[in-house]
Amino acid sequence: MKTTYLLIILFLAAACQQRNESAMNSPMKYDEKFRPQYHFTPPSQWMNDPNGMVFYEGEYHLFYQHYPDSNVWGPMHWGHAVSEDMVHWEHLPIALYPDTLGYIFSGSAVIDWKNTSGLGTIDNPPMVAIYTYHDPVGAEAGRDDYQTQGIAFSLDKGRSWTKYEGNPVLANPGIIDFRDPKVSWDESNERWVMILAVLDHINIYTSPDLINWTLQSEFGHTTGGHGGVWECPDLFPLTDQNGEVKWVMLLSINPGGPQGGSATQYFVGDFNGSVFTPVDSVTRWIDYGADNYAGVTWADIPEVDGRRLFLGWMSNWQYANVVPTYEWRSAMTVPRALSLNKTEGGYVLQSKPVSELEILMGEATVADDSTMDLPTESCLVEVTDIQGQSLEITFSNDLGERLVVKVAADRLLVDRTKSGETAFNDAFAAIHEAALIGASIRDIQIYMDRSSVEVFVNYGEVVMTDLVFPSTPYTKVSVSSPEVKLSMTPMASIWR
Repeated sequence: MKTTYLLIILFLAAACQQRNESAMNSPMKYDEKFRPQYHFTPPSQWMNDPNGMVFYEGEYHLFYQHYPDSNVWGPMHWGHAVSEDMVHWEHLPIALYPDTLGYIFSGSAVIDWKNTSGLGTIDNPPMVAIYTYHDPVGAEAGRDDYQTQGIAFSLDKGRSWTKYEGNPVLANPGIIDFRDPKVSWDESNERWVMILAVLDHINIYTSPDLINWTLQSEFGHTTGGHGGVWECPDLFPLTDQNGEVKWVMLLSINPGGPQGGSATQYFVGDFNGSVFTPVDSVTRWIDYGADNYAGVTWADIPEVDGRRLFLGWMSNWQYANVVPTYEWRSAMTVPRALSLNKTEGGYVLQSKPVSELEILMGEATVADDSTMDLPTESCLVEVTDIQGQSLEITFSNDLGERLVVKVAADRLLVDRTKSGETAFNDAFAAIHEAALIGASIRDIQIYMDRSSVEVFVNYGEVVMTDLVFPSTPYTKVSVSSPEVKLSMTPMASIWR
């Protein structure tokens, strides 16, 4: 039974590869209704988690969970795209297909500069993908060991891939959810570190060679949100504004987010190469909207850059399979640079859109009064000189649909109850709220695209990302206070 099933998977993978290569050679318009114009989307069909994000020889690699045969979730592959600026993307053929060990779930990629794995050479170090195998036969049979970790490698800048013949490199000890490895090099201990999501906590493993792994510690059994399964972890150092180095752990959870469904929490602490120790047990969220999930950071960003660069999946498992897009489903957030600020209330992870987005920006227009036309669906709207006052920013169209961003002394709200198409899911028409603690609101940046809004308060001290589906484009934006400055900057399409 299992042999027959896996042969079917291999046959479908081969057929899928032929269709994918044909699709790559076909011109794409990227102009369907709701298709974002400056956010990454797949050429067609289903996409979810960003995977394998790594920088190598001038290219940002983005792999992603992809089902090329349907616009809803199915047998997972790794889609692939590259960019020189995180803004304009070149779609490449699918990198990893399902095989006899299972579907290709989420994971990470690194450059093995020292060739510790022996899969390349010092002169041509391998790009190594570390991912979860999900055996659908074992899952259907009710086994508890159907997720394992495998690796694959590329010696040609990610253009072709070879799966390691000894896979899996990390067997399952008997835990149903055992997935999403994020791997990094620990220079001080000269070994690799893997942070792995295990049910509702984290396991930390180390390896000298990306092949042989040893469990070092666990984290999170009694810390953080436990409303759902933990997924897509990340672990990295950041230096705060005082010059102190702390470690940040990202943990996506589904369900259990602040707006229901899925979201990404984070912890700040210390890491000695084996054990992560948080400075407190407070659960914080990297984004307080409903639609930023499974985000992780790019590996191997050059030291001369120095940024910690983040990208998230712009959707929510409450309704990801039924949003009103059909040629394609799902987009990524704008890429964001993360920084760490120590405040009276503790550490805060700040997210700021990357400066590379400025290459898309046209000439800014400043409103003469409190209302201005929106000549484009894709734009940056900024409200400045707020000085802590309460106000509403309303996007509207001729059908009476509206999206409202409200700010007050102590909270930020995004109201999408009348934003457009909402009937596809009962949870979608909602008001999302986040507390504003410690800092007076000075300015707001709102990155609007055809089907999304990303709100950055004080350049990312608080962020809310939400999908919206107006029946016709929003054509006006207004602000309730005449004392603030309202401006709009058009954003060019990345697809033309």
